[in-house]
Amino acid sequence: MSPLCESFRSLDQLDEMEAYYPLHALVCESCFLVQISQYVRPESIFREYAYFSSYSTSWLAHAERYCRMITERLSLNRDSLVVELASNDGYLLQYFLKLDVPVLGVEPAVNVAKLAIDKGIPTRMEFFSRALAEKMVADGTRADLIVGNNVLAQVPDLNDFVSGMALLLKPEGIITLEFPHLLCLMESTQFDTIYHEHFSYFSLNTVGRLVARHGLKLVDVDEISTHGGSLRVYLARSDSTFRPSAAVSALLDREREYGLCDIATYSSFATRVKRLKRSLLSYLIAVKDEGNVVCGYGAPGKGNTLLNYCGIGTDFLDFTVDRNPYKHGRFTPGMHIPIRRPEAIDEIEPNYILILPWNLKTEIIQQMRHVADWGGKFIVPIPHVEVIDPREALT
Repeated sequence: MSPLCESFRSLDQLDEMEAYYPLHALVCESCFLVQISQYVRPESIFREYAYFSSYSTSWLAHAERYCRMITERLSLNRDSLVVELASNDGYLLQYFLKLDVPVLGVEPAVNVAKLAIDKGIPTRMEFFSRALAEKMVADGTRADLIVGNNVLAQVPDLNDFVSGMALLLKPEGIITLEFPHLLCLMESTQFDTIYHEHFSYFSLNTVGRLVARHGLKLVDVDEISTHGGSLRVYLARSDSTFRPSAAVSALLDREREYGLCDIATYSSFATRVKRLKRSLLSYLIAVKDEGNVVCGYGAPGKGNTLLNYCGIGTDFLDFTVDRNPYKHGRFTPGMHIPIRRPEAIDEIEPNYILILPWNLKTEIIQQMRHVADWGGKFIVPIPHVEVIDPREALT
């Protein structure tokens, strides 16, 4: 049972009833799509959203590299149109504008969409769907490139979403989608990436089956390091001139070899998750019993899954910090750990810092390397409990 991972609490909400929902990942025995049940409508989750993409330096660098790469690869220019679905605060589209490529964002969260508009990025504040795609096409809008970074997992009606993309895409256009790779999630026991805001978890095999139902085909795939290991898939219309690369068949073979088309592989995952939970709690209990001060770094969605599943509250973490001002003065859902500014770490000088967005550990250790001045160390919980001394990590 877990609360919604982005439902941060204000001080006056701490004594109010908090909604908890079952967090059970299920797998289809036919297509091997991993999903969780939908308990809350997307409108309740994403109309006012606490995630702002621009607060991660490494994510911005990733977005800029992508824009330069894909602009050159597709020969995009001022006559092209790039449409990003779930465009957030304009973190990515801003780089296309610098390359003189026209853009359009689609973002349902009003609070973050307004930040994009303030940057001069045209943005439709709506959920993307087949119906919206029909309106856009009727208005004369067709895309040379459709981008969807870490949005496919948050779509409750996958068939409606994918059919809308197929409709919006020009005959020789390309769609790129990035999402955490189910193979990496399972290999590295990344259970904390499972939360209510993410309805689905994908292998390349499953995505290929999904898009084929709507007149699209896989033409290429990149394995990238973001979010603990992700895929960037390239899709085109089935009747286009694009042909699948060798990378597609090679990765499909690897997934089969690992067992992603065997239901027994999924059944064994829970045992490893329980073992990791015990390992993390054992270590935290030991350092707290020695009288150490422990705090967290970050308040990401994945961190709240980990905190609630493991039962890590203020008896373990005095507080956590985050670069996002929206979260300052609030409390994490469920465990109610106070969220402060990053400077709070310098004021308290904790002995240990638990990195909750472990996928950004390199960036965070670089930013906070000065904790070595007082002998502070970092704890990384995934894929296994690891203690990092910044003096050794940066030499």
